[in-house]
Amino acid sequence: MPPEPSAAHARRRPDSGWRRGLKLLAIGLTVAVVAAVAVGGVYAWMLSQRLQEVAVPLPDAPSQAPSLSEYAGAFDVLIVGTDECDDQVKDDFGERCSDPEAEGIRNDVNLLVHVSEAPRRATVVSFPRDLRLEIPECTNEDGSVSSGAWKASINTAYEAGGLACVASTVSNLTGQQIPFAAKVSFGNVVNITDAVGGVEVCIGGDGINDYDAGINWEPGPRVVQGYDALAFLRTRKGIGDGSDLARIGNQQQYLSRLLNKVRSEEVLSNPGTLLALANTAVNNVTPSESLADPVRIAQLAYTLKDVPLSDTTFVQYPVLTDPDDSDKVVPDLDGAAVLWDALARNAPIALTGELGANEGVTLDPSAPTAEPTAPETPTPGATDATPGPEVVELPGNVSGSKADQATCSRGNG
Repeated sequence: MPPEPSAAHARRRPDSGWRRGLKLLAIGLTVAVVAAVAVGGVYAWMLSQRLQEVAVPLPDAPSQAPSLSEYAGAFDVLIVGTDECDDQVKDDFGERCSDPEAEGIRNDVNLLVHVSEAPRRATVVSFPRDLRLEIPECTNEDGSVSSGAWKASINTAYEAGGLACVASTVSNLTGQQIPFAAKVSFGNVVNITDAVGGVEVCIGGDGINDYDAGINWEPGPRVVQGYDALAFLRTRKGIGDGSDLARIGNQQQYLSRLLNKVRSEEVLSNPGTLLALANTAVNNVTPSESLADPVRIAQLAYTLKDVPLSDTTFVQYPVLTDPDDSDKVVPDLDGAAVLWDALARNAPIALTGELGANEGVTLDPSAPTAEPTAPETPTPGATDATPGPEVVELPGNVSGSKADQATCSRGNG
C-alpha cells in the first residue's frame, strides 16, 4: 500500500499568524562558522565570552577536545529558530507581540545539519512545525522538570525545556546524537541578514501577495534584508498551495542562496565584512556549551569549508497525515529510515520527490544549465579504485534540493 500523502495544511486557520509565521533558518551558525576562520585569536576570545554567558549544556556534548584541525568523524548540528519578540522587531508584529494568548516562545524552525566523514557531505533536514511526536521529560533553566508528552507538536519542545529539550526531542526521533546546537530568533535573522548585505532571492510564478506577511512583490530577482528578509521567510499564503510544507522549500531557497553568498569572494575577501559577520553572529546566537569556544568554531569551519555545494542537500523530513488530526502530520518512520541509513553509510543521496514540497519552489529558469560531462576513457592497464557506496534514492515524500540548484519561489499572487 502506498504511503498516505502528507497533509496540505493550506486551509486550517492558524492559531496565531506569527506562531504559524516565521520559519527562521540556519543562518546563525553558518555565518559564525565561516566568519570565525578569519578573525584573530584575541578577537575570537573576546567574542567567545559573550557566547559562554548564554551557552546551554547538551546531553550529547562531544568527548573530543576542540583543536585547530579537522573534526574527527561525522557530526550533527541542530539549528533552532524561535518565534520570540525581540525589541527591534516587536513593533512590527502587532498581535503576535501584544496578545496575551500568544505569550511564550516556540521552536518554529528545527534544522538538523548532518556532516559526514570523508568524503565530507552536508545534509540539512527540516522538521515541519506541526510534526506531532513524543516530547521527552525535560529540565528547564530554572531547574523545574516538564513531564513531557506522548504526542505533541515539535514546536512546543522549547517551551518545555529550552534548547536542550529540542535537541533531546530530535535525537529521540532520529536516533542521531546531537553534540552541537544553536538558537536564533526573529530579530537575529534581521541583524545577521543585514550584516551579510542582504540576500538575493528569486520570486517566481505570479509574484508573492501575502497580506499576513505584509508583502506584495512582482516576479523577478529581489535583494531582501531587514524586515523584507523576515517577511520572505515568513510568507506562507503567498507561495505554492499556501501550506507550511510549501514554506519549507521557500526557506531552503533562502538558505541555499545565503550559503552561496557567504562562500563567495564578495564576503570572504572582505575582512571588514567578515569581522562584522563574526560580531553580529556571536551577538545573535544562543549556542550550546560545546559551541561557545572559538577553537571549536574554527575547527568546524575548517571541516566544512570544502564541502561541495553539489554534496550539500536540503531535505524535508518525511511525514504522513496525522490520523487524529488531518491538519497535522506524524513521522514516516519507514521513509526516514532510508535517509538515516544512507547518512550512516555516507552514501550519496538522490532526491526523487518534488523539488520543494507542496509547490513551494520551482527551478530558476535564469540559472545556467551545467554542460553534461563525457565519461572518462579508462587508461589501459589501470586498475579500478575501490567503489564507494551506491547512490541511495530517497522516498518520494522526502522533498528538497541541492545547494547548487538555483530555485525560485512559486508565487501564487
